[in-house]
Amino acid sequence: MLKDERHQLILDTVRQQNKVLTVELSQVLQVSEDTIRRDLKELSEQGQVKKVHGGAVSHSLNPYSYQDRKVYADAEKKQIATKATKLFRSGQVVFMDGGTSNLELARQFPQHLEITLITNSLPVAVELADHPMIEIIFIGGKLLKTAQVTIGPEVIETVKGIRADICVLGTRSIHHQLGITEIDWDETKVKRAMMESSAETVSLVIKEKIDTVQPYIIGESKKVDILVSSLDKHDPLLRPYIALGIEII
Repeated sequence: MLKDERHQLILDTVRQQNKVLTVELSQVLQVSEDTIRRDLKELSEQGQVKKVHGGAVSHSLNPYSYQDRKVYADAEKKQIATKATKLFRSGQVVFMDGGTSNLELARQFPQHLEITLITNSLPVAVELADHPMIEIIFIGGKLLKTAQVTIGPEVIETVKGIRADICVLGTRSIHHQLGITEIDWDETKVKRAMMESSAETVSLVIKEKIDTVQPYIIGESKKVDILVSSLDKHDPLLRPYIALGIEII
């Protein structure tokens, strides 16, 4: 297929679905992922799409807005959440920060699960408000509207006064060498405090966020105890994380 034909197919897909993924385009068009990345770079430079990690989106879709992220990679997030529900048992104290993967996990918590869940995520707290067995402690503070989480020194101070069994980390980016990173400095500090105040950290991550990097460092990747993705645990992309001693689910 000629480059112009690939570009047209990519643009048609973006118009229909608001997004395209590099991996999927590579399979459909039967070309390498590097070729697709070059195509997306050209289209982005022409102003026809907005290039993001793992693909591209329509200019009408903001991948950093919470409402748009709720429907982005929705099927993959459901699969990840289903895997992650098996990690919890009654009696635990759990930190859960923001993110749409975490919200999907909250939706899938079984009705018999009896835990204390401490969160700075407004959507997670609302989602679990009717759960019969989960006690919710919502940490108040300044609301970061783009992520719908609370941030600031009051939030961090509250987190530091708690010792949780598990921290469920909504993960923007993880890289086996460069660590877990975020796009917002204030949110980074809250996530870091939750990790440090927990016996175990679980990272929920869609495949396109693996081996990507954002500006602000939350911590080293090896500080994650369990990484939950939609990939098979033997996928080559996950080998560096296994080498760090991270359990893959």
